[in-house]
Amino acid sequence: MLAEMRIQGLGVIDDATLELDPGLTVLTGETGAGKTMVVTGLSLLGGGRAEASRVSEGAKRAVVEGRFTADAAALAVADEVGADADDDGTLIAVRTVGADGRSRAHLGGRSVPVGVLGRLAEATLAVHGQNDQLRLLRPAEQRALLDRFAGDAVGKPLERYRAARAEWQRVAAELVERRDGARRLAQEADLLRHGLTEIGSVDPQPGEDAELLDQARRLSAADDLRAVAAAAHAAIVGEDDVESPAALALIGDARSRLAATGDPELTALDARLAEALALIGDVGTELTAYLDRLDADPERLAAVLSRQAELKALTRKYAADVDGVLAWAQEAQERLAGLDVSDEALAGLAAHRDALAVDLAEYAADITAARTEAAARLAADTTAELAGLAMGDARLLVVVSPREAAPGSADALRVGAATLVAGSSGVDEVELRLVAHAGAAPQPLHKGASGGELSRVMLALEVALAGADPVPTMVFDEVDAGVGGRAAVEIGRRLAKLAARHQVIVVTHLPQVAAYADRHLVVDKSVRGQNGARRSIVRTLPEDERIVELARMLAGLDDTDTGRAHAEELLGSARAHREADRAVPEPAPARKPRRKAAAARA
Repeated sequence: MLAEMRIQGLGVIDDATLELDPGLTVLTGETGAGKTMVVTGLSLLGGGRAEASRVSEGAKRAVVEGRFTADAAALAVADEVGADADDDGTLIAVRTVGADGRSRAHLGGRSVPVGVLGRLAEATLAVHGQNDQLRLLRPAEQRALLDRFAGDAVGKPLERYRAARAEWQRVAAELVERRDGARRLAQEADLLRHGLTEIGSVDPQPGEDAELLDQARRLSAADDLRAVAAAAHAAIVGEDDVESPAALALIGDARSRLAATGDPELTALDARLAEALALIGDVGTELTAYLDRLDADPERLAAVLSRQAELKALTRKYAADVDGVLAWAQEAQERLAGLDVSDEALAGLAAHRDALAVDLAEYAADITAARTEAAARLAADTTAELAGLAMGDARLLVVVSPREAAPGSADALRVGAATLVAGSSGVDEVELRLVAHAGAAPQPLHKGASGGELSRVMLALEVALAGADPVPTMVFDEVDAGVGGRAAVEIGRRLAKLAARHQVIVVTHLPQVAAYADRHLVVDKSVRGQNGARRSIVRTLPEDERIVELARMLAGLDDTDTGRAHAEELLGSARAHREADRAVPEPAPARKPRRKAAAARA
């Protein structure tokens, strides 16, 4: 969870530190005081987009620092990037935005990409605002919400489905390419076969060109090499018809002279001369063997030059050297195997595609069944929550329906008796529909819900998802917009219940919601900065000042006894509700039924 956050130079906030409770923390303040900057700071900590316009006027940079009580998921992210937790187990995340728009991120004292903070936020922080309500109207978001509620019941078959779909698409695309480009592929295959035949007829061996080059040089210079080797041999061994000192004879004479002195220091050198004598003798023997092998062989030279010409004909066409030619041949063999456009090859590829389609349809059916079962539970849980949010006659329906494929669609998949679109997330469409009151027809959320009702639907969904959502900290930015009266009281009560399982941070303008807080923060715009600019501070309210703030929120009656009496009554009522809710044990999460067919396949 988020234990503390510090904001510097962000909007109208020069420097503010927010201490946050594990339960429900509310943030209030007059319009324009800077409550939105707190949410902006949370968004920046979560890897959100940085904008230079958010930096305070005259400031060089805005800095947001958060101290997280890290769980296993957060520590895993930190460990991947080499970030260190503090001694007390907390992680420090910092986001800096310069006045020029440049952004930097740090985690655990280490500079990291901004995306790392995004990954940390996925494990620790979820920010919900009015933009999230708009996203909730999108079909893809509604399907993702249902899948999050269903958990592994959808997640595991969806993984298998996506892997099978990728292979199915690859094989289908290859089949289309072979059929549509049969002539072009046949021409390419002929060229590859010609090249392989040409290379095979020459049969080059690895490194053969370098070896032939050495042989050609030696054969071409045989006379010169013989003269050099013979002279070296004579210097070492000597010549029969010439009386001249040779190396072996000279060293032998030196050994005799040293041995005759009887001097221990000189005779000690004899062993080293013996080693030199043996080494030079070996060289002389090798020179003799070299001279015996070295014959001027015009026929052999002609054969070597002819072989070099054959290899050069290949290296001019296929690669820079013989090893490259052999590599080209290997690649050509592999490519040729994929260019078979015979009827037998196409039939085999089509059969493979159809077999994959059967597996894919089975996984898709598993996903649909799991979604349908989870949709009924999510609808029931959310409808029960709506009843407590002054929408007693409303019902939420979660409709899972097939997406029919257009004729000739590349992603068309036969599932049972229907031909459906095999999308990346299955063959289903998911739509949230609201029955606003008894007798009303179900309507999609964007048609059937007002702004206030949409806020309540979103909150009801979050409460229903609370048991399935692993994120420890939830932030709600004016989720109660457009709501008042008893509905506002019930929103506060539901947020307090949600705070029993999660850390909940709420930006609100409703006193009915603020009354349920464990910690009440207020943004005051009573501090003037340089140049007369109005600045804001964030502070924690003690109990007596909470009464004053609630009275101001009720109707601007913070300076009247009547207003304070109403605030005290509201606060007392909220406390009574919280005590009553805490006295009732939380129901155990419903066990998800196991489907025998899916279990058997697993």
